[in-house]
Amino acid sequence: MHLIVKASGVNAGVVSHLLAKNPNNVYDRTDKGVRVRMVYTKASEEETEVLIHAEPDPVDLVRGTPDGYDITQYINDREFVTSSLFCSYIRSALGTALNGKPKEDYVQWVDHAFELELKFGPVASDLPDRVVEELFSCLGYDITVERGESAYSFDLKNRSTVRHITLRGKQTIQQALRQLFLLIPVLDNYKHYFISEDEIDKINRYGEGWLNTHPLKGLIVRRTLRFAELIRTYERLHGALNDQPLRVAQQSEEAQGDQKETLKSKSESVIRTHEDHNPNKNTGQATIEDVTVDSSETPVRLNDLRYRAITDIVASLPEKRRIVDMGAGEGKLSAHLAYIPGVESILAVEPSGQSRLRAMERFAKMQDRAGVQAMPEPMLGSLFYFDEQLQHQDVMILCEVIEHIEEYRLDGIMDTILKEYQPKVLLVTTPNKEYNEVYAMEQEQFRHHDHRFEWTRQEFNVRCAGWAEKGNYAYEIRGIGEDKEGYGQPTQLVVFTQGKEGHV
Repeated sequence: MHLIVKASGVNAGVVSHLLAKNPNNVYDRTDKGVRVRMVYTKASEEETEVLIHAEPDPVDLVRGTPDGYDITQYINDREFVTSSLFCSYIRSALGTALNGKPKEDYVQWVDHAFELELKFGPVASDLPDRVVEELFSCLGYDITVERGESAYSFDLKNRSTVRHITLRGKQTIQQALRQLFLLIPVLDNYKHYFISEDEIDKINRYGEGWLNTHPLKGLIVRRTLRFAELIRTYERLHGALNDQPLRVAQQSEEAQGDQKETLKSKSESVIRTHEDHNPNKNTGQATIEDVTVDSSETPVRLNDLRYRAITDIVASLPEKRRIVDMGAGEGKLSAHLAYIPGVESILAVEPSGQSRLRAMERFAKMQDRAGVQAMPEPMLGSLFYFDEQLQHQDVMILCEVIEHIEEYRLDGIMDTILKEYQPKVLLVTTPNKEYNEVYAMEQEQFRHHDHRFEWTRQEFNVRCAGWAEKGNYAYEIRGIGEDKEGYGQPTQLVVFTQGKEGHV
């Protein structure tokens, strides 16, 4: 993770004084397991360039956190990407420039606009290029967005979310750094610390002089504050945010309570509990797919509608004694299934140790509740590894799982499920890409940054037909959520039934 600041033109050498770092000395500090270095690669009166590099200790990143005992910590991207972590690492080194308080002889240069080139990255962002460009172009920068070359022989992903960004424009050093310190976390959409009202003060401080006129102010504020109560507090102080171009789901009051328990806990309206676990996902991030979609007077979240649809189908099946919930996460769906009459066993399969522990806590609270037919059993497992315990079950469920897996791996996974595990009934849900337009999303944008793909209804139907034919299953596709003419429903649900022929 790095930032390069380059100033060109007459008096460019003054920049070193504004940064309060001598070009003849290498700034090299290690604090709390993070090594920060500042090196001048060019230092003259006509051109000054400084590289700011941060190198955290990967062990310290997870020490003392809930992820400390989770195997997925070993493939976490926080060690490498330029994010809120990076900004916090370099803040003390750039304190003089951010505060605009150099030595008295150079105070006059604080408000001087230099010809600057700012390079930073890699940045992992769920925002499409057009929005990334608009965030900076309206500040007067020319922006270049680059992606690294991929040596993979298969189409891993046409659009990598990881990008390197170069900005060119005329700006003061102080304002340029303040803009980056506010916008880099907006791009990455990850916060590693507890978000409180202090974050509003940070917005006011770093956004002074430019944020109020920014056309994407709503997006910036919402991705910075995240929580509904904090956003409402900001609006009381500064007026309503009516200019947001992308809808971001507001998190529930319960979610705000969750945040107080742990800096890395996910809010109730954000958790997708049935997914192929990806440790690089940005915790605390609001997802568009979990917005309220029911048009009734009492709103219902899409996630609740999915659970309702799945439990209704399972309850109607003639054979439902043994159920497998693949990618069970924290056990929410499994807990719903436990109340269905006729169910005798539920395997809640999940690769994440942290999620399984939370599922165990959830299931423990169900011990003495009336109506529980079968206690779910947390189980370590993954779609990528065969487990004979999962064979010949009555029902297998993949709720919001497949879109987190690379497309090239899906055929093999479905072969394993339909030919080796052979459940009597398989239920699969996934987002309907066409419905994203209803959410006012960009055409190339996914509902969550960790989605590897999202399919239209036709694309989903074609894939289901192929899987069913190979596995000797019939299939029926349904929708979940509010139906919009021309767009369908937000979630697609397919029911595969063993031993039947054709498309039901």
